[in-house]
Amino acid sequence: MNSPHQLLIAGGGIGGLATALAAARQGWGVRLFERAPEFSEVGAGIQLGPNVTRILRDWKLEEELGTVVSVPSKLVVRNAVSGAEVGSLELGARCMERYGAPYVTIHRADLHRLLCRAVYNEAEVVLRLGQTVKSFNDHGSAVTLTTQAGQHVEGDALVGADGVWSGVRQQLLDDGPPSVTGHLAYRTMLSQDALTPSLRTTQVTVWLGPRLHIVQYPVRQDQWMNVVAIVHGLPPEHPDDWDHSANAADLARATGALCSPLRTLLDAVPSATINSYPWRLWALAGRSPVASAEQMVCGNVALLGDAAHPMRPYLAQGAGMAIEDAAELGRSLAMDMVDVPTRLQRYAMARWQRVGRVQARSMRNGQIFHSTGLMRVGRDASIRLLGERVLDVPWLYGG
Repeated sequence: MNSPHQLLIAGGGIGGLATALAAARQGWGVRLFERAPEFSEVGAGIQLGPNVTRILRDWKLEEELGTVVSVPSKLVVRNAVSGAEVGSLELGARCMERYGAPYVTIHRADLHRLLCRAVYNEAEVVLRLGQTVKSFNDHGSAVTLTTQAGQHVEGDALVGADGVWSGVRQQLLDDGPPSVTGHLAYRTMLSQDALTPSLRTTQVTVWLGPRLHIVQYPVRQDQWMNVVAIVHGLPPEHPDDWDHSANAADLARATGALCSPLRTLLDAVPSATINSYPWRLWALAGRSPVASAEQMVCGNVALLGDAAHPMRPYLAQGAGMAIEDAAELGRSLAMDMVDVPTRLQRYAMARWQRVGRVQARSMRNGQIFHSTGLMRVGRDASIRLLGERVLDVPWLYGG
């Protein structure tokens, strides 16, 4: 590598790859360490708001992105028990007009593959698959990481992008594991061609019920449909594994009575799924919102994405905040007139309040989405009355 500065990255997910791309384009050499021996097709759907697609456009990825995404026409909120529409928000052209970038939905594997291809085109990036970062040592002038195999690698900075159960975070902050939320996500991906026409969709639909909500939307240019049902329940034996097999009977017990269209969709999953199992289970874990820049950076080590600020899925911003982090970190790394710790501090100062706000809003949304009794009645009435003023998020999408 010929670059004057070297960035080490723990984690090859969306946040890690986005960071590698942003850093390489600022002239940094990058060595990325990913514990998996190869990148795979696992994952569910992702919603990318205009705050994120704007960044991907700036990275010259817009054309390729357009070949794999769906562009939903609108967001519709429905009552999961009665089936009645509660409110809606136009997306599509309205989103372009208001925010200057589209709202899209995408399979996680497609986004990951797109970022991979962009990273492979950067000569100063080296991907080291099948290598787990075990520990690090910040010397002040540099940082050295040690892999599980005992290899020592030195760089100017280390970024922990190793997810909600981050090992880098544990060594840096020693603040314990994330807390299990008591919410379980059942995920599946369906072939729209295998569904009856009445079940197919080109929009995002959120079904709100007592102690649950279900989201459906198209991906891969409307060929597939992502369905996620989030319910309350006990976590599996190993909650740090994000991909467990699950069965429809457990989900049916957790959801209880649902309206006929929604129940029909869930009943179609076994015959329409493209997955090996109809449903995959993910136990949601999280942390309190970020409260200071010191929770994201110390010395030559920075945290990014879920390692820094795990996002609950009730604002659909997990991948988005990781990509925003990467873009901001890239800008900070380009500040050649100051030392590396100052650059990392600048990144944390620019990010901690925004990500903390998104975390707090996501947690609040989870309470609102799953409300019962009078709170549930008030929620539906508020959405009906205020409509777009409740469903649109200008401070987020225009950020």
